[in-house]
Order: sequence, then structure tokens, then C-alpha cells
Amino acid sequence: MNRVTGIGGIFFKAKDAPSLQAWYQRHLGIDVQAWGGTAFSWTDAEGKPVAGTTVWSIGPQDADSFAPSSVPFMINYRVQDIHALVKALKDEGCNVLEKMDESEYGKFAWVIDPEGNKVELWQPPEGQ
Repeated sequence: MNRVTGIGGIFFKAKDAPSLQAWYQRHLGIDVQAWGGTAFSWTDAEGKPVAGTTVWSIGPQDADSFAPSSVPFMINYRVQDIHALVKALKDEGCNVLEKMDESEYGKFAWVIDPEGNKVELWQPPEGQ
């Protein structure tokens, strides 16, 4: 079974999210959208689109989306079969959160690593 196949997104908190978003937009040219981040579309060596995106997002420091972790970041990893991976992680004794989300954006599950970091697992919708 394949486990992680890539990085789906990088999420982090900021003391002043709008100001930091504006800094990244102005100085690094990141097209920050109203929701606080952007989705980088994947391309091949010639710049032609290929299936897949990587999300980059800054959120407010007081958001609880990374709970129960207290660190200010979370990495989202792409996976092929989230249900099989979650089962394997539980069988291996990992701290897998019971909640799993399924929506038009794909399937999401979370595991806490040994240092207390919340790790997001994401199975994209078919064809992405």
C-alpha cells in the first residue's frame, strides 16, 4: 500500500494573518485569495498543467483548526487510500483522531505524531 504520495498543503498561523498574507503577496508574488491562501497548480517541465494542486494558507493565530496540537502549523499529505492508511496507522498504535471528513474536496483524516504535531491526511477527489 502506498502511504503518502505528496504534499497537499502547508497551513500555518500568524499573529496578524491579513498583514502576513499581504506581505507574501507583495514580496513573493503569491496570489493570496480572500480565504487566506492559494492553490498552486502543478505543471510539467514545459509549464503544461497536470492533475494536482498544493494549497498554501495562513490563518489567524487564535484558530483551533490544528487542535489538539498547539504548534502553529500543519502539513497536509496526499494519500491514495485514506481508509486503508487510517486502519494501518491505528493497527500500528498511532494516535489517529476519530473524526474523518468527506466532502467535494476529498477525504480528510488526522493523526498526531510523537512530538504532538497534528498531521492532515488527504485523499483528493477522483481525477485530481
